[in-house]
Amino acid sequence: MASVLRIPARGQILLTALLLSTGGAGIKAVSLTNWQIASFRSGIAAIVLLLAVRRLPRFSASSLLVGAAYAATVITFITANKLTTAANTVFFQGTAPLYLAVLAPALLGERLPRRDVPILFAIAAGMVLLFLGHSDPTASAPNRLLGNSIGVVSGCCWSLTLLGLRWLEKQDPSAKGAASGNAAVVGNVLAFAGCLPLALPVSSLSAGDVAGLAYLGVFQVGLSYVLLTRSITHVPAVEASLLLLVEPALSPLWAWLLHREAPGLWPFAGGALIIGAAAWKALRGGRPAERRSR
Repeated sequence: MASVLRIPARGQILLTALLLSTGGAGIKAVSLTNWQIASFRSGIAAIVLLLAVRRLPRFSASSLLVGAAYAATVITFITANKLTTAANTVFFQGTAPLYLAVLAPALLGERLPRRDVPILFAIAAGMVLLFLGHSDPTASAPNRLLGNSIGVVSGCCWSLTLLGLRWLEKQDPSAKGAASGNAAVVGNVLAFAGCLPLALPVSSLSAGDVAGLAYLGVFQVGLSYVLLTRSITHVPAVEASLLLLVEPALSPLWAWLLHREAPGLWPFAGGALIIGAAAWKALRGGRPAERRSR
């Protein structure tokens, strides 16, 4: 891992996006239930993050609040992934700006510029397209309608997580991401503990399941967050956000290669609309006067 951390900051962000993009296909490759995957993956990820930060998490009221939003994101993301396509699940995460536009003014005092309103309409249109197309059950997507509905909730939970991380940053700007890193550890601990009663007992556990859980916990979540927190302060926000768009772009590819999962034309069109809107927002927000570290 030490050699990976010596990669330049932009390379670390790109590797983060690559690791995150494998989540959908990785979750589908593990035969355990959504509760078991959410609990065990988060437990492993919490250990990796603790080893990286080398300090115990602080369970303050603010970290518990933001950590709860993160845990809800993790649980709903995995549950949606088990029911609908990996592409749809990750695309729904991209709808977070819709909720942020409504919640940020009230909770953070940050208003959306009027010029960004068309971007929100594009994201909303993309969300509608994700529900279109055939909904016949398949081995990797047995209930697309329910999975898509949970995906909507997951996108909302992700927006609350982003709001919470921004709120923590505003509380102590000099901490340089320490509060956000702590909230990520707390969130993984909450997801592990909250899902554990529903995850036990484990009736069967194959070697493939163990390997899949280890990969998801150590690399897909643990290492990716270590890389992101170490590199994000060295790369302009607009450039980082564009590099992270590799995740939704590649997620459907891994699902197709491993599971032959094809979301369909309309969901792909919706995903392209969401990714395009996010990229346009990142590019428009990258004017020199507006650049800032996250």
